Amino acid sequence: MTSNSPFVVLRRTGINLEKRLWDTADKLRANSGLRTYEYSFPVLGLIFLRYANYRFSKEKEKIKNENQIYDLKTYFQAKGIPYIPEKSRYSYLLNLPEGKNIGKALNDAMKGIEKENSILRDVLPKDYTRINDNILITLLKSFSKISMDIEGDVFGKIYEYFLGKFAMAEGKKGGEFFTPTSLVKLIVEVIEPYHGYILDPASGSGGMFVQSAKFVERHKKDPAKEISLYGQEKTADTIRLSKMNLAVHGIEAEIEHGNTFFEDIHNSIGKFDFVMANPPFNVKGVDYESVKDDKRYNLGLPSGDNANYLWIQIFYSALNEKGRAGFVMANSASDASGNEKAIRRKLIEDKNAVDVMVAIGPNFFYTVTLPCTLWFFDKGKKNTDRRNKVLFIDARNIYTQIDRAHREFIPAQIEFISNIVRLYRGEELEIDFIKSLEKQKDSINMQLEEIGKKQKKSKEDNNEISVLERDIKIVDKLTEDWKNYFPDNNYKDVKGLCKSANIKEIKEQNWSLNPGRYVGVLEQEEDDYDFNERLKEYNDELEELNEEAHKLEKEIKTNIHKILTLEKK
Repeated sequence: MTSNSPFVVLRRTGINLEKRLWDTADKLRANSGLRTYEYSFPVLGLIFLRYANYRFSKEKEKIKNENQIYDLKTYFQAKGIPYIPEKSRYSYLLNLPEGKNIGKALNDAMKGIEKENSILRDVLPKDYTRINDNILITLLKSFSKISMDIEGDVFGKIYEYFLGKFAMAEGKKGGEFFTPTSLVKLIVEVIEPYHGYILDPASGSGGMFVQSAKFVERHKKDPAKEISLYGQEKTADTIRLSKMNLAVHGIEAEIEHGNTFFEDIHNSIGKFDFVMANPPFNVKGVDYESVKDDKRYNLGLPSGDNANYLWIQIFYSALNEKGRAGFVMANSASDASGNEKAIRRKLIEDKNAVDVMVAIGPNFFYTVTLPCTLWFFDKGKKNTDRRNKVLFIDARNIYTQIDRAHREFIPAQIEFISNIVRLYRGEELEIDFIKSLEKQKDSINMQLEEIGKKQKKSKEDNNEISVLERDIKIVDKLTEDWKNYFPDNNYKDVKGLCKSANIKEIKEQNWSLNPGRYVGVLEQEEDDYDFNERLKEYNDELEELNEEAHKLEKEIKTNIHKILTLEKK
């Protein structure tokens, strides 16, 4: 079975609402004296509160004439809807009299919800008294503008939008809990989690689970019946963030608190159909002595002070015999030497598990500007004609610039890359890609027409026009490329884009999994670009590399000093 296209409507109809709400919240923060991390969790809590009240009120209205329901709390919880006590209801809080302590009222409201719903115990924020009441009142009024007759996952999109914006504002700290949504969507589209047990051992804010559930929904199935979600996360506050995120999307998951390097809380070995993760890269200081007998690491321990290959083995070991994994990894892991190369060779040659490698360009993450690589395992491929082969895709030239410092994939680009994988696997595309792109272009043009009907256009309207016109150019380019490269919807190697390499070719490259080594470079005319912008990108990347070089230089000096000290003794 192959994927239905989730990409027919390219732009999100609620994006203006999300942006307006964010602009209001961000202006209030700027005037509050609070730092982003102090402000983000309470604001996300208010979005959750509005959502929980929406679901509660909607169901309450539906059953108002049904006299046979005696225990409302049990009824709501059986429906998977949080029960909201009177003083936690949005209408009550919104209509509190002037002079009332709003911060305390919100704290009490959250406590009331936790008391009535054990699944949310110790999850919700209860520190609203440190935010000025005027700010809280403005936020409550702002979020009250979210219409109660909405359809679809609008609250989830708003929460996700805010989560991404807060992560961007927090920089490195934000990147610890948030994976850019377009990368998560690409991972999900490649591993195709239709049914089964899913693990994220570095679960962060729960984005992998959210997109897995959406994938199932797009295929007209109920995620609660089709997939079971398990996570592990070492930071308690991040678990709270993820549980709110999942609740806003109507999703349940078993997320446990623990350090995945040392604790396998879900007894994961050989248990899972799918593993997805964006682990912290290049972690140092892991005590290898403590993990040397852990069966998850039976391919060997890294030779250097870098835990990337512990993560890689955690993902691999959790898969059952037909399991698939997709995860984000530092580029350096693709070519790492020493024991890391030996582990990589086992995964490629002995285990026949490495299925697809995708190179991603810089500036997709909020933490660093450096590029990364997506790894995909498929334990079931050894029984297919893909045995002893790996598909390499160089997607570094596929991106959409969303501002000077950040990039993403628009939906058409995600579909382009994931469809290459489907052709390679010999899967038939359920929806013809060219027709899908045509529908996306029609959708964009319809939105342009709607904005064009306005006699007076706002700055926001003009910005949206620029974005839509940009997306049309991207869709046109993808259409042209697909017709040139895959006219009959059959896979073939394309220089500069994709290459199916066999074990012999990989061995000749010293067991490297770097797509650039196999795909080559496509000779083409340089596209128009902003020289200053490109120069700034290169400069940012150079600064990042210089910083890493300085760290390595210090480590080398320290190690040499230790060696010389030992020799003197």
